[in-house]
Amino acid sequence: MAEAQLREEKRTFWERVKGVVADFIYGMATHEMARQALKTRGSMEHLFILITMGDLLGIPILPPYYSLRLLPYVVPQISTWKRRMLRERDLTDALA
Repeated sequence: MAEAQLREEKRTFWERVKGVVADFIYGMATHEMARQALKTRGSMEHLFILITMGDLLGIPILPPYYSLRLLPYVVPQISTWKRRMLRERDLTDALA
């Protein structure tokens, strides 16, 4: 019984070591790319909402018919989009 418990502890130890090494390699190799991909996706989503729902800010780009067709898909993101578009920006925001 003690031998089986010892084997289990060794296995969990090596699983933890394997997980730590995998996380370390992920951090070194792909973490920055994953963050950049998420940032690019967010920018593209905000640009899409600007094109389709720009008339909320006074920038009519698409006819209202198409905007109304896309409205159900955009509703969850409108509040954060408006906050991002109407936020004051300065030079330090462009540098980040």
